[in-house]
Amino acid sequence: MKETVTLFKREFMGYFRSPVAYVFLAVFLVGAMGLPWFLGGFFESNDASLRPFFLFLPWIFLFLVPAVGMRLWSEEKRSGTWELLFTLPIGIWQAVAGKFLAGWAFVSLAIILTLTMPITIAYLGSPDWGPVFSGYVGSILMAGAFLGICSAVSALTRNQVISFVVSLIICLALVLLGWSAFNELMLALNLPVWLVDALANFSFVTHFEGMVAGLIRLRDVVFFASIIAFSLAITVLILER
Repeated sequence: MKETVTLFKREFMGYFRSPVAYVFLAVFLVGAMGLPWFLGGFFESNDASLRPFFLFLPWIFLFLVPAVGMRLWSEEKRSGTWELLFTLPIGIWQAVAGKFLAGWAFVSLAIILTLTMPITIAYLGSPDWGPVFSGYVGSILMAGAFLGICSAVSALTRNQVISFVVSLIICLALVLLGWSAFNELMLALNLPVWLVDALANFSFVTHFEGMVAGLIRLRDVVFFASIIAFSLAITVLILER
């Protein structure tokens, strides 16, 4: 446990030793806070709600979380430092957990910095704080699921660009499966309704929408937690081989 905490601190602070981290935070905040205002009809809706903000997050995560996750193991492999890492008194599980938690904390920090949005709607109206709270909980869980997948993909290759592209494709599939337009397309191709519904249950969007509506259901929490646990287990298996 002590080794995991030490690695977590090293990795988390490592993000801020590079200007890339500040560029990421700036791009994330501009995208997450700008898109709802200009494309989501934030003012036109005349509703003191963060729903437009939350609905854009899966699409923003789709590009920015792989940008964080692509370096988790690819950079270690490229530079050869991953072999040095495992000569230290730390297990593979501890190393994987420490690096993942550092990345998750960094992405969560970016999400927390958007708290000016609920402050703004509180100034403009009287929001329902239940959906706001559950939406932020769902956002952090979903970001962890995105990052878990990126961690497993990053462990497969030394090339960060390949890691980014493959992670983006996998995460895109898991977003599209819950998108209504994509489901209608699958139904138009005469796929069975039960199959379309089953595939939709594997989508991030399907489980995130309930939290945006103010419902923190056990099945949604278990889904995101399962994606994280499964992805980290796959990461461990890849590194062991």
